[in-house]
Amino acid sequence: MAERTLTYFVSDVHLGLNVKNPDAREARFVSFLDSIPKDRTEALYLLGDIWDFWYEYHDVVPKGYIRVFSALMDLMDAGVKVYFFQGNHDIWCYHYFEKMGMKILQQPYVVNIGGKVFCLGHGDGLGPGHIWYKLMRRGFRCGFFQSIFSLLHPWIAFRFAKSWSKKSRLAKSMEYEFRGSDEPLYKFAVNFSSKRKIDYFIFGHFHAKVSMTLPTGSELIVLKDWMDGSCYLYFDGMLAWGGYSQNME
Repeated sequence: MAERTLTYFVSDVHLGLNVKNPDAREARFVSFLDSIPKDRTEALYLLGDIWDFWYEYHDVVPKGYIRVFSALMDLMDAGVKVYFFQGNHDIWCYHYFEKMGMKILQQPYVVNIGGKVFCLGHGDGLGPGHIWYKLMRRGFRCGFFQSIFSLLHPWIAFRFAKSWSKKSRLAKSMEYEFRGSDEPLYKFAVNFSSKRKIDYFIFGHFHAKVSMTLPTGSELIVLKDWMDGSCYLYFDGMLAWGGYSQNME
């Protein structure tokens, strides 16, 4: 039996977002999941915003994504551990994923993989500033607010979410320029790694491909979204990029 030495990281697929052929994007993601070597892979980390909107009612979950869930179940049935971080778009997942076998983690999450120390998360709200965003995210996590939202009929709730998504930066094809050392996430990583050893910080959220060496010697990596292709990382003693851009097809 092959030794399980592979670990994968992926973020910001935004399944369900009606931008740049969502069906093709879902198919690319399923193809990626199917390509993961089941006998050699230890874990898959889903770093948030895999779905553009996710809300679980007590007896209702979003329809569709059958091929995605089937591919994830195939991985877990083969012994691959699947971990999920709630992003700012799929923040309202509760027990459905866990009943499937996934484990929900909270950022920042520190884990030793193959002798290297990783700090993982979606990346939103980390670091100084973002006061309004942090208050809004706390409100979204508030049980009272969630119970009020649950009073909405699913037909209304999901259409409200789709309307909200149309205002997003992705829907408007607005590129984000990562601000380097001025970015709160950068400042968070520098401060965090000054207190404990971290080899790699890996996040999503910004929809920009970033790889920077921090003053502490840690590597800060931000994964690109899947709007124009696919993007993921894999670790097998060394960290490497995987995926492709649509303009390479």
